[in-house]
Amino acid sequence: MTDVEGVRWALGGLSGSGGPVSVRRANFWISRMVEVGLLDRARPTFRDGSIVWATHLAVGKVAPNLFRQTTRHEVAVALVSAHYLAAGYTWERDRKPAMRLDHQADGVARKGDRVELVEVELTSKTSDRYRVIFHNALHRFENEGVAQITYFCTPDVARTIEREADARVFRTERHRVVAHDVFDVKGRWVGADEGLPELPATAVPSATLPLDF
Repeated sequence: MTDVEGVRWALGGLSGSGGPVSVRRANFWISRMVEVGLLDRARPTFRDGSIVWATHLAVGKVAPNLFRQTTRHEVAVALVSAHYLAAGYTWERDRKPAMRLDHQADGVARKGDRVELVEVELTSKTSDRYRVIFHNALHRFENEGVAQITYFCTPDVARTIEREADARVFRTERHRVVAHDVFDVKGRWVGADEGLPELPATAVPSATLPLDF
């Protein structure tokens, strides 16, 4: 489930251009996928634009409930993952928590030997929750080859994360916790149009769905 911006960046990354395709091309691709039954779309009243999702024919899953409280977050995660694709990374779901104090990130981005845990936060968590997350991150830095935990959030949440990281992460590892304020409170990307902050764009493997139809 994503929006047109997510489609723009994903198509750009999967085609190897390293940047987003035009809105016109993204909308054309969406229309063709809808026509053959691989995508569906709707425009909820609480959003400025449409949301699209893969149909049961494409992925074997039922349509999502667009009115869940998590929808805004899920669309934001999809957009961040598309930016990572355009920057030459692969994207995958994080492994499930192994125990009560474990934590599952919103996604895992990989490029070569580099592994990043990625979090998208539009509202702040409690201080105790950040304690658990950062404790888990430190363990994964040391034992799982994770290079960095990267947050994409609103300015208010970014300040909270920076403050909590300053208090809870060892000074020698503090640089591995990075927060980018790229979203507004409605989950709209308001960061730089070039893509991910401070990350280069390169090609990635081919798409699962056809890019030109």
